[in-house]
Amino acid sequence: MNKFLYLLLVPILCFSQQDLDKAGVLLKEKKYSEAQKILEPFITKNPNNILGLEYLGDAYAYQKQWDKAILKYKKLVDFDDQNANYHYKHGGALGMKALTVNKFKALGIIGDVKEAFLKAAELDPDHVDARWALVELYIQLPGIIGGSKSKALKYADELQNLSKVDGYLAKGYIYEYDKEPEEAEKFYKLALDTGGSVTCFEKLTSFYENQKQPKKAIKNIEKAYEKHNRNAMHYQIGKVCADYNIQLEKGEKCLLAFIKNHSVKDGVPIEWAYFRLAQIHKNRLDKTGALKWIDKALATRANFKQAEEEKAKILRL
Repeated sequence: MNKFLYLLLVPILCFSQQDLDKAGVLLKEKKYSEAQKILEPFITKNPNNILGLEYLGDAYAYQKQWDKAILKYKKLVDFDDQNANYHYKHGGALGMKALTVNKFKALGIIGDVKEAFLKAAELDPDHVDARWALVELYIQLPGIIGGSKSKALKYADELQNLSKVDGYLAKGYIYEYDKEPEEAEKFYKLALDTGGSVTCFEKLTSFYENQKQPKKAIKNIEKAYEKHNRNAMHYQIGKVCADYNIQLEKGEKCLLAFIKNHSVKDGVPIEWAYFRLAQIHKNRLDKTGALKWIDKALATRANFKQAEEEKAKILRL
């Protein structure tokens, strides 16, 4: 009898595992709503499946369904209070919800966010993401509700012990947020010298743009292209040239190169390159050329709000 029941149940168990495996693949492919459709009935039948709960929480979180994600992550924490990653994900979902509600409701959530991240960091001395979350939390919170630059720097030091690049980037972020640009630039450059990754280049470029130093931003992107040879960097140069009305010939050349070599891997839709070319022609007071490119952007994406606004500006030339 037991053997008969085993043979009967095996196909059901295999089918369930196939659902779970398929959902995991869909999550990796960023097909979150499709994964959700598989995972919700799976969890209804298997309410205590840990991996299924985590997958479903992730699917909700990626779709910004914070309340649903919080419930799934909280269940994971209740199952295993010693799992740092469960606390981290729970804190992250709570933190994102706090950004969507009014200030008074957010104040009631912040304590739970902090507690979750602190617990994750305590449980796992090597948890980089939890320490990054604490850096951001402590530097962004007002002092009256627990914000602290010194605590943010403490976790940046912990990050630096785990990864010099992360530590330097965290300190650059802290000093930039605290309006100490010289210190911020120093640490962003240290991160770039140490790691040299695309992320390091992007952080320094973003810093220069925020500081309204477009020439430094362009020079940094050019160095990034020399090292990493990514087509998206052509777009970034064109964007800075268009935004700041400088080196327009270089910007146009880069944008045309970006369009010529464009692929989905670039991460920037091609209509944004048309938009930037329209800006460059507008900066030259070339109304005809600007309209040509902005119309191309709108033909590619009809509901392109920024392009509609830009066209109105071009028509006023």
